[in-house]
Amino acid sequence: MYGKTLFAKAPFAKAPFARALYGRTAYAPEAAVRRTPRGGRRAAAALTALGGLLLAALPAQAAHAAATVTNPGFESGATGWTTYSAGGQSAASFTEAGGHAGSTRLSHWSASAYKVETYQYLSGLTNGTYTLSAWVRSSGGQNSAYIALRNCGSTEQRTDLPPTANGAWIRLVTSVKVTGGACTISLDSDAHAGEWANFDDITFTPGTTGLSVKGGDLSTLPKNEAHGAVYRTANGTAGDAMGLLHSAGMNYVRLKVWVNPADGYNDRAHVLAMAKRAKTLGMKILVDFHYSDAWADPGKQTKPAAWAGHGYTQLKTDVYNHTYDVLNALKAQGTTADMVQIGNEINAGLLWPEGSTDNWTQLAGLLTSGTNAAKAVSSSTKVALHLAKGGDNAGTRWWFDNAVAHGVPFDVIALSYYGYWHGPLSDLQTNLDDTASRYGKPVLVAETAYAHTLADKDGLENNIATADQLVAGYPATPAGQAANFRDVLNVVEAVPGGRGLGAVYWEPGWTAVTGSGWDPADASSGNAWENQALFDYNEKLLPAANWFSHR
Repeated sequence: MYGKTLFAKAPFAKAPFARALYGRTAYAPEAAVRRTPRGGRRAAAALTALGGLLLAALPAQAAHAAATVTNPGFESGATGWTTYSAGGQSAASFTEAGGHAGSTRLSHWSASAYKVETYQYLSGLTNGTYTLSAWVRSSGGQNSAYIALRNCGSTEQRTDLPPTANGAWIRLVTSVKVTGGACTISLDSDAHAGEWANFDDITFTPGTTGLSVKGGDLSTLPKNEAHGAVYRTANGTAGDAMGLLHSAGMNYVRLKVWVNPADGYNDRAHVLAMAKRAKTLGMKILVDFHYSDAWADPGKQTKPAAWAGHGYTQLKTDVYNHTYDVLNALKAQGTTADMVQIGNEINAGLLWPEGSTDNWTQLAGLLTSGTNAAKAVSSSTKVALHLAKGGDNAGTRWWFDNAVAHGVPFDVIALSYYGYWHGPLSDLQTNLDDTASRYGKPVLVAETAYAHTLADKDGLENNIATADQLVAGYPATPAGQAANFRDVLNVVEAVPGGRGLGAVYWEPGWTAVTGSGWDPADASSGNAWENQALFDYNEKLLPAANWFSHR
């Protein structure tokens, strides 16, 4: 991902209909009181009477106790659920029309600031690991809004609600180990006046969730370091960028490889050196073959200069030899690639014109040649095919339907997802869920990032430079960047069947350093990405990096 074509300021269509879906009438205070079930008011009154004897962590005995969720879709109002508010604001939790699958949903809302919890206590459980799933929507902006599993005999687990300005439902999951035969499902909001959250279709089933890939693309790090880049902890102590990110929880390093780059970076030698650093820290590596001398992306897939005159038959040999050469060298030094991409953002194919999607037979032949080379080096190396279509389900289906029809072998479906360009999280979730199910393959967000500021540092206008480019609900602040990365990870984690592998943050270490620009043929070119790195303009590690420790 990079280059002037790809990084043009693509418009992001903000949803103009959020107010219509969540207007004043539906959320007027009197409506909230009117729609609060009597049972909910009784429970709230009882809890309020207990006052300080009750903790927000929930009581040991609750109004409802069973081994399965009662009224998971709120079709019977709040039956089976209890509301607690330390400030006597239990009316902020109520059921109303407009469910996800059924006719009713649980809502949290108040005309004044509120803190409320809606919970259900389960007992008689067989000890083991369980997963909570819930469909949610949210205004965003709350101090906190989340689903949680607590009082389960192990550490509380929670998942935060994302802002959903487009009004679409998002499915979230969280899992916990039950050790005492009981657990509490908790739906929580700590919100300012007028902020809202919706919950529906709750499930609590045996099983676990989590992500195996929490990665970062550090391809430009060697060039940055060579030109004097400094990296620091959040407290200001200088350190190695890869080590700092690893300490934050990063477990995968993505490295692009170019055939004969003009500046000498991102070549075979640099990939080998970076792989050694990553493996020494205990991290895995993903090698991203561009099959070009410079950036390959949806707007350009230029053949390397040395292959410029080659036709399809020779290109198949070129792809095999180049892929085998790099991967075998990695294996020989004891750093076998854990995953490889055969091409980068190959929406319209690779090695144009021979490998264009206008000729699927030839494209399939080139992809298969690369896959065969990777497997010849190591049968355990996973092969990913990568598109920049995170929110485009129809486009992803079209592409992979053709790949499957033409017999292209692959192990992983990899997608780029940038909210600025690829639509809301609900589109990403729809695509990941459908793709994983349709092709029976694990899915990976191979690229994602978000801005921590709109300020520029090096004089080259950043790719994300103005407020109108931002995703609704995510300001260009350290907190907004962290929330966006968190929510992408949460959507991947929720892919059914455990098929969501994880996500790779693109170029977290590409800070603004003179000489380390985007154009390998122009030493004076600048960096239009520094405001999306995971180090701020004082070189300090940003809070978003903490989400590499996502469960």
